[in-house]
Amino acid sequence: MAVKIRLKRLGKIRAPYYRIVVADSRTKRDGRVIEEIGKYHPTESPSFIEVDSDRAQYWLSVGAQPTEQVEAILKLTGDWGKFKGDKDAKSTVQTKEPKAAYVADGAKKVVLKPKAEKPAKAVEPEAEAEAAADEA
Repeated sequence: MAVKIRLKRLGKIRAPYYRIVVADSRTKRDGRVIEEIGKYHPTESPSFIEVDSDRAQYWLSVGAQPTEQVEAILKLTGDWGKFKGDKDAKSTVQTKEPKAAYVADGAKKVVLKPKAEKPAKAVEPEAEAEAAADEA
């Protein structure tokens, strides 16, 4: 049985994302898989790439053949270099910078006041009784 490491397409028509999977070479592109070992989102900037390095190394060691696209991804993550014997192989995947936490400007006037600061209006029971009698 020939085993391939390839991409399984998911997502909408113009918004694809992929899972890096290990599958029998005779199955359909999006068919049954043996194992999922990573994710690839090409539409994000920079592209999101996540690969389970241990599982990729295992499948490469037992003879699974990566497709051209997956081989390029494995070269970026450094897994292909490790498999070929390069001990200095490192990941060159670019990552997004985390968003800065939003901080409200303290110099500006706050529009909304907390409920605890608003004084509660106390209505006297006698005034209620008089208002009810006037309405009737």
